[in-house]
Amino acid sequence: MTSVAMLLTVVSLLMFVAPGPLYRLGYLGLAGAFAVLKWALYAGLGALVLAVLAVVVAASRGSGMAAPLTAVVAVLLVFAMPAVLVRRASRAPRIHDITTDTDHPPSFVAVLSLRASAPNPAVYGGPEIAAQQHQGYADLTPLVLGVPPDQVFNRALAVARKMGWEIVASDPASGRIEGTDTTFWFGFKDDVVVRIAAAPGGSRVDVRSVSRVGLGDVGTNAARIRKYLSELKAAS
Repeated sequence: MTSVAMLLTVVSLLMFVAPGPLYRLGYLGLAGAFAVLKWALYAGLGALVLAVLAVVVAASRGSGMAAPLTAVVAVLLVFAMPAVLVRRASRAPRIHDITTDTDHPPSFVAVLSLRASAPNPAVYGGPEIAAQQHQGYADLTPLVLGVPPDQVFNRALAVARKMGWEIVASDPASGRIEGTDTTFWFGFKDDVVVRIAAAPGGSRVDVRSVSRVGLGDVGTNAARIRKYLSELKAAS
């Protein structure tokens, strides 16, 4: 029983790790990749049940507990990874277009040609999307800095490059920066536009981050915007 639990643990781990690289290489579609992740959870649950049963049996027989307990710990460690991912996905709004200005979100220009075949449009979804964002990410607001727009622009561009974005366009005259960020595991392409405008006493920075695929983004775009604004604020 313990050996079967360990085997299922290894299978669960492989099923959890593999979908990202397989998707990036084109061997799995998005639906298939998430289906594998779901089965990784099932395999982990099965391994956990068997490991716990092995502990119960070993305790009742007075036999060695080291192997069954090791199996339980191993299952919990592996099972925790997909469980955290599922919990994160369940708590995030099922939207993929996040911005600090839901009334007048920054518009994409240069990246539109790159999104020509993307399932998700670049046009903002309007009040319905804004309402979901306000409920899920109420902390996302514009960044106001007491620095002239031209100085902020240079720092904003430097921070975008520091974060590893592929810069598609940078237009100081309009205060617009566009780039593409690629996620680590699945290699999803998310497009970002930064808008810098004059404001009383300095500048206002708005950011919009949009996924090319997927209904939801598991909070990735919001996290990207938070990190970017935090880095920019620190640099200013």
